[in-house]
Order: sequence, then structure tokens, then C-alpha cells
Amino acid sequence: MDVEKLLSEMTLEEKASLCSGADFWHTQNINRLNLPGVMVSDGPHGLRKQAEDADHLGLSDSVAAVCFPAASALACSFDTDLANTIGEALGDECQAESVSTLLGPGVNMKRSPLCGRNFEYFSEDPYLAGKMAASLVRGIQSKGIGTSVKHFAVNNQEYRRMSISAEADERTLREIYLSAFETIVKEAKPTTLMCSYNRINGVYSCENDWLLNKVLRDEWGFEGLVMTDWGAMNDRVSALKAGLDLEMPGSNGIRDKEIVEAVKNGELSEEVLNTAVRRVLHLVKHYYEHKIENASYDKEAHHALARNAAAESAVLLKNDSILPLKPETKAAFIGKFAQVPRYQGGGSSHINSFKITSALDAVKEIAEVTYAQGYDTKEDKVDEELLKEAVNAAANAEVAVIFAGLPDSFESEGYDRTHLELPQCQNHLIQEIAKVQKNIVVILHNGSPVRMPWLNDIKGLLSVYLGGQAVGGACVDLLYGKVNPSGKLAETYPLSLKHNPSYLNFPSTEKEVVYSEGVFIGYRYYDTKELEVLYPFGYGLSYTEFQYSDLKVSPEADLKDTDTITVTLKVKNTGKIAGKEVAQLYVHDKEAYVSRPEKELKGFVKVSLAPGEEKEISFTLDKRSFAYYSKELKDWYVETGDFTIMIGKSSRDIVLVKDIFITSTTAFPFVADNTTTVGDIMKYVKNANELIQKFGGDLMPAIPVDDAEGLGEGTAEMMREMMAGLPLHSILSFGGQFTSKDIQNIIDMLNNQD
Repeated sequence: MDVEKLLSEMTLEEKASLCSGADFWHTQNINRLNLPGVMVSDGPHGLRKQAEDADHLGLSDSVAAVCFPAASALACSFDTDLANTIGEALGDECQAESVSTLLGPGVNMKRSPLCGRNFEYFSEDPYLAGKMAASLVRGIQSKGIGTSVKHFAVNNQEYRRMSISAEADERTLREIYLSAFETIVKEAKPTTLMCSYNRINGVYSCENDWLLNKVLRDEWGFEGLVMTDWGAMNDRVSALKAGLDLEMPGSNGIRDKEIVEAVKNGELSEEVLNTAVRRVLHLVKHYYEHKIENASYDKEAHHALARNAAAESAVLLKNDSILPLKPETKAAFIGKFAQVPRYQGGGSSHINSFKITSALDAVKEIAEVTYAQGYDTKEDKVDEELLKEAVNAAANAEVAVIFAGLPDSFESEGYDRTHLELPQCQNHLIQEIAKVQKNIVVILHNGSPVRMPWLNDIKGLLSVYLGGQAVGGACVDLLYGKVNPSGKLAETYPLSLKHNPSYLNFPSTEKEVVYSEGVFIGYRYYDTKELEVLYPFGYGLSYTEFQYSDLKVSPEADLKDTDTITVTLKVKNTGKIAGKEVAQLYVHDKEAYVSRPEKELKGFVKVSLAPGEEKEISFTLDKRSFAYYSKELKDWYVETGDFTIMIGKSSRDIVLVKDIFITSTTAFPFVADNTTTVGDIMKYVKNANELIQKFGGDLMPAIPVDDAEGLGEGTAEMMREMMAGLPLHSILSFGGQFTSKDIQNIIDMLNNQD
């Protein structure tokens, strides 16, 4: 396909038509030029290709496919190789179904545990989300299939998602809400991005020039296509100018006419339109150049991969010497999810699974168990007959394994949760069983955190999140020790919803939602505030034990922010069975001028170890590992100073630390005015006292700080702090040697230094 030749042969009307979908799932074709369209399809953890009727909410049937673990589960694996392998499988399925682009993955941050679509998103941490999603994208695209990373950007709630304005400062946007997208764009080069519905600081994402042109394309170097989310278009001409190429679905030609009219009347440059058309043509070209004729895939092999992925992603949260179970243990499986697992969420990501393995099906390979349904999911109501049957089954067993979690109606695209509670009928069931059985294991099927009022009454707790169509098999593999749990939480489980930093501003008003917590979301908030949580970020148990040692940093001295730093340590399996451990690296800025989180994840390694085996693992850190986004520099900045490298088993379980000193190579743009304080000058201006003394004065002339020791304990320190906070305009009030003209001269001098 010769893109430039095709472009030169198109009429204005044909160009405009390519900028919107032909229908719900296809780009426009132009028969006159033998230009075909291509099909895109929902994902992201499976292929939702609709055969006939079109919708974007998962209501209509789609072709039978494989449902892999949702992102909320997969992120807990902390395994980028696994994400890549699943991506390859998804790419094969798209080839077999003639789908050019899989709409995903979703990498929006989990600002609040209430977001109805959190099950589709990876994490509250942008580093983890970016690395996992980049691997998934690379896997999909290795098969010649495109991806559409979504939802760009700041889409963190379902309430009024199509019109709400997310109000956030640039530092918050850069460090938290854009960071994962940046990682994916730079490391995986996705073919497309999908813009979000919402506005960002008052401007719709689809027509946000700062977001799409300046940041995405000019700064990050993105060369692909940007499409709308379905129905996200606001002003078509403004969107084209801002870098939005493809509107999905089409508008029955209405907006095509708007484009044509705008070009004709000079409102829109035809070259801007040509640029968008080129991107659409390159998407079409990419698909047909990589299309595999008569492609197929092995559904059973993909089902086995889904089972393995679910097991690798499950998180063991509690184990009071009850797991793993022995096959001869007399166990009762209780709960509807044992027979009909909840393995995916509702909405556009809902996959028509060709096969579903329940725990009751899978356990037949290992042991005999009794079963009681215990509850129904149609409504949150205690069924006394089901309850009685479940309590009796538990009482007559050695161990009760309760399959609990959130029903479909509790989590879905389109609306947010209003609380962190499980259905009360399930809580009641667990509490009643605890009265007759001390050996209880709860398996949670949940796309996001829940409260657990019965936690002290059980001995084992395993979260499988929404683990895909083979989650039942994974549950059995984990329960009976065929697989050793190795997942770690990709989000914090708070004790109370009120503890969440977004609590007062979620979902906010009809018009806007203010991100007043700034960069302090998830563990960045909980750990900085030292707030007690139910389970911390990065937490997860194993059936074995691991020991960390020998932390080294290279180079050790004379470090600059431009250096690449290598961190190594050893991890040893000190237990009796093989297992995998996720070592997590956090960075702590010991004395930052701006407010920074207590720690931030900047690396993770998942290592597999046999009993007694020890391996050395390594991390690579660069400037961004230590930087914050400076609004003054409009860039990433590392302050000169001390940093602590922290190695943890979770964000709250730090086992190794090492301090390093880094020197910044970037001059901070110090701008003085009459509100500039003495402390500011001393911090940012070299030889500050010498410069000031050129004017014949002392910045602290009125109060003899050195003589303050006799005025009482702590007085000298108080004086120093008070003077550090003194703005230049106030110096004259304390009997200084300066005049108003001197103060202005000092300001001018400070602003004109080299």
C-alpha cells in the first residue's frame, strides 16, 4: 500500500470519511481506490469480537474466545514475562479472527477503590502499571496486531465519565496519571491510543492540544493514531487540530461534512486533515502487511495459559498454618462461586468464554469434597435453607473453603461502587460458619478491595481477583499446593473507605472532580501518613520463606543525576519448597524541597528459587528514578541530596536500605521577587551571603542569632527558622541596613545571575 499515492488520489470528502468509523467496529473503506477497512475489537484481557449486533457495553453476543485474568489480577503477578506471553496469545487470537487492533490495555490509575472499572486497570502505582502494560503491548504487537492503550487520560471514575472535568495540576498529571502511558509509548510503541471521555482541566481529552500534540507527540515521540473512546467526540474540527485522528464509531457522515466545510472555509488546514488520514492509512497498511491467512490458535493451550496466569497472579493474604491442604483432608467447598466462578467484570470487556473451569470441576482431579451453595448472587438476601445447608456441610468437614466475592452487579463499567462491602449475605454466611468450624479458608473473587469483618475468624485468605475463565482450576492448584502462591497486591486495601485520600473528592460534583490529594494516592498516601491499612501495597505470602542480603549500589560515590545506577542484592529461599518472590525497590528522598511521598516504587524483580537456592538480582535506576516533575523547570528534576534505596517485600516491609548522595546537573530556575524568603536564597543561590554583602548589608541584621543561646532552650533554632521564612520585603521592618532600592537591586541581581 502506497500511503502517499492513495492520499494524493483522494477527494476532500473521501479524506474526511476516513476520520470516522464506517460502523461500530470498522474503519471506512473506499472502493474506488480499492482501499479496505479494518476491524477493531474490545479487549483487553480477551477478544470480544461481536459477530452481529453492535454495542459497546458487552450486551450483545461475541465470538467464543479465551478470557485471561483481568488487569487487576495480572498486575499482582508482578511478572512482565507472563504479561508478554498473554499478549502473544491475544495477538494470535486476533489474527485468527481477522481483527486488526485490540482495544486495550487500560492503564488508568486506581485513585479510589470505588471506581467501577478498576478491575480492568492494573494498579494504583504508575511504574507497575506502565511496565506490566508495556510487556502486554509488546506481546500483542509481536503478532502483527495493533493495540489501543486507554483511556488517555485521567479517567478514574465512571460517574459522569463522559463529561466530568478532572481538575489536577501538572505535577500530579505527569507523576501519576500520565506516567504509565509515557512508559508504554516510549518502551512498547503502541500503534494507537484511545482518548478518554472526560475533560482535563476543562478541555475534553479528544480536543486537548496540550495532551495529544504537545505531550504525547512532541515530547514522547508517539507516531501512531489516536482514536476516541466510543461516543467521546465533542467538537470534530477542534479535535483534528488537537491531534485526534479517528472518531469511533461513525456519526452517519454528519461530522465528515463538518470537516469538509471547515477545510473549504479555511477554518481547518487540509494538511492537518492529511496528517490524520495518513495515520489511518498506516493503521490499515500495518494490518494487511502483517495479516496471516488462515490463522488459527489452540484454545485449550490458551485455556491452560489462563489457568497458569491466574495461579501466578493470586495473592495469599493470610495463612495460619492451614494451607496447602492435603488431598485426604475432608473439605467442604461452600459458596456459589465454587460452582459458577466470578472471573470477569461487566461492560465492554466482557468475554464470551469458550470454556469455564470451576473449582468444583477442577478439584475432582485431586480430592473428594462436599459442596453447599450457601448464598445466591441475584440479590443480597440471606436464604435460610442455603445457609443451613452450608453450616451443616462446614460442621461435618475438617476444613471449610468458602468461595466469596463481589457479584457482577457490584462492579461494572458505567457506574462506580458506593462502598467497600461484600454482600451482607456472604458476610453473614462466613460468620455463621465460624461458629461451627475453626478451620476456614476464604477465597475472594474481587476486582477491587473489600472490607473483611470476619478476618480474625478465619485461618486462610486467598484473593484470586477476577482470574479469567480457568480461575477455578487455579484455585485448586493453589489450595492443594500444586502451585505456590507468589502474587503481591498491586493496590492497598484500606481499613475504611474514609481513609482513602480521594474520599472527600470522589466522585465530586456534576461538573468537575478536584484531585486535591495531588501525587498522594494509594501507598504514597498511606505510607507517608503512616496510616494503618488492612493490607499494604506489594503484600503477599508464600508457602515458603525468603531471605534478602548483600545490598550493593554501583557506583557508590560521586553520583550525578545523569548516571545509570545498578542495584544488586541476593534473595534466598530458606524454606522447604520451591517458590517465587517479588523483590521490590523503592526510592525515598530524604529531604525534598517539594512535598514528596515517603517512598515510590522504581523497580521489581520476580525470581524463582528452589529450596535453599540463592540468586543475585539487579535493578537499574536512572534520573527518573529519583526525579519529581518541576513546574518551574517544566521538566523532571533531581535535587542534590541524600536518597535511600529501599528493598522491600511490600511497601511496609522494608528489609534492606542503603543511602546514596546524588548531585544534580540541572540548574534550578530560581526567580526572585519581594516574596522570596531568606531560606529560598540560601538554598538555591550559590555564595548567597557574599552576593548580598556586595550591597553592604547582612540578610539577618536585626537579631543576633548567635547571642540567642542565653534567651532559653531552642531560641537560637527558633530565630534561624523565623529568619529563613522572612520574605525580602519584610527585612526593612526589622531595622536592616537596606533601603527599598537595595531590596529591588538584590532581586534584580538574583534574577540575572549566570
